[in-house]
Amino acid sequence: MPFYIARQAPKLWRKICTETTIEISLVAENWKLLIAGIVFQYLHGLAAHGIHYLHRPGPTLQDAGFFLLPELGQDRAFISETSFTFIFASFCAVLIWCRVLAYLVACQILRIFTFYSTHLPGPNYHCHEGSKLARLPHPKSAIELLVINFSRGVNYGCGDLIFSSHMIFTIVFVRTYHKYGTNRCSKQFAWLLAVAQSFLIVASHKHYTVDVVVAWYTVNLVTFFIDKKLPDLPERPTGLTSLPPLPQSRDWDSKTKEEHLILLTGVTVDTAG
Repeated sequence: MPFYIARQAPKLWRKICTETTIEISLVAENWKLLIAGIVFQYLHGLAAHGIHYLHRPGPTLQDAGFFLLPELGQDRAFISETSFTFIFASFCAVLIWCRVLAYLVACQILRIFTFYSTHLPGPNYHCHEGSKLARLPHPKSAIELLVINFSRGVNYGCGDLIFSSHMIFTIVFVRTYHKYGTNRCSKQFAWLLAVAQSFLIVASHKHYTVDVVVAWYTVNLVTFFIDKKLPDLPERPTGLTSLPPLPQSRDWDSKTKEEHLILLTGVTVDTAG
């Protein structure tokens, strides 16, 4: 096994270098889309920051998930965030950001409209009555309102509930890998991670069960619609003749092999001979 790994290391390094070059070229060609997507991530954070000012702590709503799943509690709340961080970091190796940002922006716009429509009491421990973090003091200046501590917002935000932002990222990433990845076992494992993440979010009381359930069907419907309306969204530079360095299985059947030989630009590669 060590000999096999040592033999494959140069190939893996070449693939990493090739993918890095491709991504730099993609960013150079579509930098406006990338910047727009990043700017909207700030606007989404700003909206979540704003709803925290409006949050009113109250009794935790009756929830089926809270009844069925044991609560992780403050001491084990990190388990949910660790799982999400692993999913997020893993996807960074598969940068298909133009389409991914289109998915994220569409879902987050719906999310902002939803959690501003009805303000629900946060179920997390720091959102309960009596907690100093349950409500933010009114901003004293525009700078205080517009400057966001993203880390604090992710871990201690209240009010931005329906639907779960963690599940938006998770489902978008897993769906994208399912579409462009090449290893069947890895795809199945990714979906299992997404399901596990759903249970962890509820068990940690970061969201109500409805927030997770709505995310599952909303994100899938949004991504399906975007794929239908934007089939030609650029993914890789035209003329690319090599496959992206995603994990590949050795034993392909003919149908799976044909699917895997379709480049991200939609061009089928003829490998005969």
